[in-house]
Amino acid sequence: MGRLGALLIIVICAFSLSTTLSVAQGDGYPQRIEVAQQRTLFDLLFGPRQVTPPPATTRQTPTRRTTSPTPQRAIVAAAPVVEKEQGATRLAVFGDSLAIDLAKAFERAFADDPTLLILSKGVGSSGFVRDDFYDWGNALKEEISADSFDIAVIIIGVNDKQAIGRVRPLSDEWKVLYLERLNSFLDQLRAANKPVIWIGLPPMRANSYSNSVSEISSLHRLASIAAGVEFVDIYERFVDENGRYSSRGPNLNGEDALMRKGDGIHFSSAGSDKVVFFAQQALRLFYRGGSLNLNISDPLEGTDAVAMVRLPFQGNGHFRLLEVAGAVIALSSEPARAAELVVREQAAHSDPFDADQLMLAPIGRADDFGVGVDRAGDETVGPEVSTTDVSEN
Repeated sequence: MGRLGALLIIVICAFSLSTTLSVAQGDGYPQRIEVAQQRTLFDLLFGPRQVTPPPATTRQTPTRRTTSPTPQRAIVAAAPVVEKEQGATRLAVFGDSLAIDLAKAFERAFADDPTLLILSKGVGSSGFVRDDFYDWGNALKEEISADSFDIAVIIIGVNDKQAIGRVRPLSDEWKVLYLERLNSFLDQLRAANKPVIWIGLPPMRANSYSNSVSEISSLHRLASIAAGVEFVDIYERFVDENGRYSSRGPNLNGEDALMRKGDGIHFSSAGSDKVVFFAQQALRLFYRGGSLNLNISDPLEGTDAVAMVRLPFQGNGHFRLLEVAGAVIALSSEPARAAELVVREQAAHSDPFDADQLMLAPIGRADDFGVGVDRAGDETVGPEVSTTDVSEN
């Protein structure tokens, strides 16, 4: 071969391309291998041959579907909405944020009673101290003027540990001013002949705050009894076996449940329902079976004592007066606890009893005890001493 032949062979070898592999991969597709066509001298001289490429075969990987079981939703039957009757008894819940939750609990308790309409009159952050924020005296006056309610339920006081002007909270002067506001509030209700149920305050989680709230609640109790209204003490319903604050307790079904919210002040839904249960006991005195009864029978009717001058207590005030006096013991009431006993304080103007007064009894009176005073001679005569020897008789 000459040089021309050798050069031709080199050119042929240079343009003879070996098999190449190209890998293409697409999203969601398996790898595909393409084989490049071998190019010869014939292709260089006359152009590439039109070769139809074989159809690309793609194998689709089956997608796995994770079938999670569909959760079975509990079908809860909606409580039937009972339309309240025209002229239904209107129960208004007055107070602070505790009253707001309590009104909702009353609505649940009487949802199926068409004769009792619940009105929520609670105002958050209110109380009887900061009347510059919300004046309950004026607010009640407007409600009474509008005749917007028939029965009042009151729970208030968690915001009242504040100074009245410059008077320190819970000082003696503060208590006098606070009681004046309570009495003025209750006097309006009594004058309007509105039955009242005042609900005491529960224990609080913080000890110092709980002690202050208990003092405030005791003033509510004092004002309630003086006004002849029903006071519902719920304190011991929300303590543990040691008498301390407890966030849990038995619900209306006797099951252990959360009674208080996380702030250690307000009631949970179960706790509010429990308060309403005890409030219903007092409510039966005024409202039963759709009728509102303010005519309480007089226990002294038909006796000579009916003409006795008595305080004009509203509602069941006559019974309350006699209970306080100890003449009547209600069968539904709990025995008085030692901490609730009333201690009679001596009047400031009365002198303490002097045993020497026994020595001033005149001779011959039953209480002279042999040491009576001879009024004539103004001398104290002692017992006669016999000079006769007993042994001689």
